[in-house]
Amino acid sequence: MRRAVYPGSFDPITNGHVDLVKRASLLFDEVLVAITDNPNKQALFSHAERMEMAQVSLAEIPTARVIVFRGLLSNLYEKEQCCAIIRGLRAVSDFEYEFQMALMNRKQLRRAETVFLMPSLRWVYLSSNLIKEVARHNGAIKDLVPEIVCRKLKETFAKK
Repeated sequence: MRRAVYPGSFDPITNGHVDLVKRASLLFDEVLVAITDNPNKQALFSHAERMEMAQVSLAEIPTARVIVFRGLLSNLYEKEQCCAIIRGLRAVSDFEYEFQMALMNRKQLRRAETVFLMPSLRWVYLSSNLIKEVARHNGAIKDLVPEIVCRKLKETFAKK
């Protein structure tokens, strides 16, 4: 089985993320969507909330599996017997960081391969941070995120 891992904070998952999982599922037998924390960011949603949103959002992709993980990606890669790491590149500015991460993963585990996918043009500008900022100010996000994410963001910011 050719299994790829798509790591990220997915705080929250966007239509751009869903698009990448759909396209990666055409290349691999299974896509492991691995939710983790970004130490440079304060998460808005808990692991359980992010996992629920991702599972609902990816329900129509039978080869996608959602998990939460902590620690080094290279350890998860080896444990799950992956053959690739999926990373999205929206703009040239993403490349330097992603390139460094790919090289570090390969340093940790020599067989770790990274596959870079570009999102469809309609999602190229999306980021979870941008979505949260627009939602925080009651902006229109309905067409940018799955329905469950739209609802959860509205509920979250209505409380604040």
